[in-house]
Amino acid sequence: MTGSILIVDDDPVQRRLLEAAVTRFGHAATVVDGGAAALDVLDGPGAREVSVVILDLVMPGLDGIGVLKAMRERDINVPTIVQTAQGGIETVVSAMRHGAFDFVVKPASPDRLQASIANALKVEAVEGEVKRTSRRRGGLLTFKDMVTHSPAMDRVIRLGQKAAASNIPILIEGESGVGKELVARAIQGSGDRRSKPFVTVNCGAIPDNLVESILFGHEKGSFTGATEKHTGKFVEAHSGTLFLDEIGDLPLDVQVKLLRAVQDGEVDPVGGRSTVRVDIRLISATHRNLLQQVKDGKFREDLFYRLNVYPIFVPPLRDRRDDIPYLVTHFMEKVAPADPRHRLQGISAAALAVLQAYDWPGNIRQLENAVFRASVLCEGDVLTTEDFPQIRAQVEGTVNLDADGVSPSASLPLDTEPGEEEVSSGEAVLAIEPDPLARLQPRFGTLRALDERGNVRALADVELEMIKLAIDHYNGQMSEVARRLGIGRSTLYRKLKEYGIDPETGRVDRLAS
Repeated sequence: MTGSILIVDDDPVQRRLLEAAVTRFGHAATVVDGGAAALDVLDGPGAREVSVVILDLVMPGLDGIGVLKAMRERDINVPTIVQTAQGGIETVVSAMRHGAFDFVVKPASPDRLQASIANALKVEAVEGEVKRTSRRRGGLLTFKDMVTHSPAMDRVIRLGQKAAASNIPILIEGESGVGKELVARAIQGSGDRRSKPFVTVNCGAIPDNLVESILFGHEKGSFTGATEKHTGKFVEAHSGTLFLDEIGDLPLDVQVKLLRAVQDGEVDPVGGRSTVRVDIRLISATHRNLLQQVKDGKFREDLFYRLNVYPIFVPPLRDRRDDIPYLVTHFMEKVAPADPRHRLQGISAAALAVLQAYDWPGNIRQLENAVFRASVLCEGDVLTTEDFPQIRAQVEGTVNLDADGVSPSASLPLDTEPGEEEVSSGEAVLAIEPDPLARLQPRFGTLRALDERGNVRALADVELEMIKLAIDHYNGQMSEVARRLGIGRSTLYRKLKEYGIDPETGRVDRLAS
């Protein structure tokens, strides 16, 4: 018996069917009828009992994508299986980009649903062991521990090393998932406060009415629910480093008190009669454009200039693709101690090329999650493109490494530096770095977005290919083709005539072509 499966669907029939299936699989089920109710469960005292979420995407009010966004903002890392009856490729891509673990189309077969839940539970179990192993290792983090060989990160490291030698406020900017907290920890671990506390606060994950209390503390009885005295994060970080993540999400009234704390080194606990002096190193981080927020009146200008004394910008992963092979190896090695019976030997060149061709909107965090999932669920001893179905689906076509003289079976061993040659029994395992811009080849069920020269194909060409694929896929049943393409039958027949396709055979008329 595992923790409960949270079922989120506005359709009562679907809820009953899913609950019956989940119960039959041997799991407890918690059922809610909408996105807001789901977040209440995930934010509530029973959140630890939820092992997997089965989430409908199309719901009134807060829809599935909204729930996924809220989960990511609140750092809720429960594997989520999304389902919908109206799923096109854009829906799948959007759901996966927002952190969905898997995607099923209604009505999902029991076997498909059971396999998806089993995979999610397996990944969650290994993830728990990885976290426990990481906590046991502990230790300080310095810039030498950062996994990077990219010139784009050289400036970040140089700035960080200089910042570590002083106590001035630092503002780390960059997209979500680029590793801003990692840079902050490296700064702390390289400075004279390395042995002191490092306290992290995610300002975007705290309810507005509790921000002041959590940051500055409160006295017992100062407000409803304040049954005990709370010191606050500023006091917890005394003599050490306070890292305020997503500083741009702080309410304006709290920004006033934060300004005083930064200027004077004093905080006022809620309900307190006197101020408390603190000595901290303040590092802030944001994925927002704070200067624009100042112009929009959402962030105090005086506080902005107090925080922005020493700015450091961390580039997105798409601007440092050279780091991907090293990061992949690092993340695979993190999984190995937690799952010693399943030791991976490396990753195929084709899979690595697909990872380097992807734009990674979730940056390093998304890459880590993808490699983690693939490593846990891989049935062989080498990761292949089959282990990254969501990523491969979002890359235009699939990479054909045969055209570049690299065998698809070539792989990058875990103990080999990317780009180096390792010789075993007289054979080179991998002698060159995979080219992320390798020629893309179409597969059945996919459409090429680019032509042979790397240019975007004409819309008419893509539409023609899509119609022909649909006719072939549905065996010439024109009513079904029209329905799946989302157009009327009259529109379909008009397009068939325009493209010279015979409605009877589904083939292009030679005279018309």
